[in-house]
Amino acid sequence: MKKRTFAVDIDGTITENGGGRIHLEALEALRRLTTMGHDVIFVTGRSSVEAYLLSVFGGTTKIAVGENGGCISTDSDEHILLGNMDECKKALEIIKDNIDNVQEKHVFPRLTEVVLERTFDLELAQKLLAEKNVLVELSDSQYAYHINSPGIDKGTGFRTIMEKLSISTEDVIAIGDSATDIPLFRVAKTSIALGNASDQVKSEATMVVSAHAGDGVLEALDKLAPTLYEK
Repeated sequence: MKKRTFAVDIDGTITENGGGRIHLEALEALRRLTTMGHDVIFVTGRSSVEAYLLSVFGGTTKIAVGENGGCISTDSDEHILLGNMDECKKALEIIKDNIDNVQEKHVFPRLTEVVLERTFDLELAQKLLAEKNVLVELSDSQYAYHINSPGIDKGTGFRTIMEKLSISTEDVIAIGDSATDIPLFRVAKTSIALGNASDQVKSEATMVVSAHAGDGVLEALDKLAPTLYEK
């Protein structure tokens, strides 16, 4: 069997219809992949600590990329910081000073990014930051808006893991549903967009399934099953 590495988003991907509750059948399927000898690594907009804990209790590979690529957790208290929180906070202050109803989201503590409620016009904020030459990434995960350091996204975060573990692009299978997963798709040979993904996300994937969220993960793994035993 040829070992594959699955890079899997969390919210909207292994949750039940994007509601934040883990789809247990999807998690069990990912655990089985790990038992077979494949790697399953969560790559999320959530805290990397949350993702790491999910890997521990879920029985998948114990390493996680969080904060949309800004932070990698290799243990509960061991983190690789790729982003810079100070840059993100400066961008937040500019947005707050110029746009109404900007609110930080109550989330598990972040080390490299700022997380905002989806209560304002994202494109307006992106335009504002560009006009002021503030170089950060402002993105929408459908769960929240995220301010990350320039050049930080799920793709750059996962590439760090690929280099650390000597993983080839040929062996990466990425699964996701939001625009923040597109950079991750671009570092994987096989990328799968779920049924709840936008047309833009689907256009960037090498495979699209019809089912949503956790059910979509099960559909995707069922389609991939014949290839997972190849040598």
